[in-house]
Amino acid sequence: MTAETGPGAVDGSPERGVDGGRGAGAGEPEDAWGEVTPDAARRLLLAAVEAFAERGFHATTTRDIASRAGMSPAALYIHYRTKEELLYQISRVGHERSVRILTEANDSATNPADRLAAAVHAFVRWHAERHTTARVVQYELSALAEEHYTEIVALRRRSEEILRGILEDGVAVGEFTVADIRGTALAVLSLCIDVARWFRSGGSRTPEEIGTLYADLVLRMVGAPTGARGEDDRPERRGPADQR
Repeated sequence: MTAETGPGAVDGSPERGVDGGRGAGAGEPEDAWGEVTPDAARRLLLAAVEAFAERGFHATTTRDIASRAGMSPAALYIHYRTKEELLYQISRVGHERSVRILTEANDSATNPADRLAAAVHAFVRWHAERHTTARVVQYELSALAEEHYTEIVALRRRSEEILRGILEDGVAVGEFTVADIRGTALAVLSLCIDVARWFRSGGSRTPEEIGTLYADLVLRMVGAPTGARGEDDRPERRGPADQR
């Protein structure tokens, strides 16, 4: 989630829309937007995620969103003033979750290598499990109004700061060999975020496996010595497979 950027559980079943039809958003856990109330507002948000992921923000109309939610276009304006406000709510919730995920991972261990591995594993897993939502959150940023864009960029910078802090701590104690901490933090975040672009439900790698793979890759990227992260602390492996 880099500040410069302009812009669910996997069971192998087809993704299904809000109305039960085939759509962009069902491979994601049902609780993805459970905190959004009332139910009509949540249905509209889910429908907007599907529509934006499938067609892009600019090609999606409020009529498209309302239709997917099984509602009239007029009903949408009871809960959201504009199409952009829907995108803002999706972006805000998604970025707040990203900050929370990275914060919890950072607090889960004291060893910088363990903290980095936990952060990458959790961040990648979220982008795989919530790949439809994450595509909208990460790649429609430029469509936000200026004030909303500024707010979301601040959340993205917070994600970068958390990862940069882990890298700085690792370099300080001699666990990592990183010449450009900020550039490396941006590279790691970009690597994790890109999972949402290509991941599809039903592939031969699970989100858990991809998270484990990426955590190991990033530790190698920063020059963490072999054995810096103990076997007992590694996320569970489920065996080799090819996703792409």
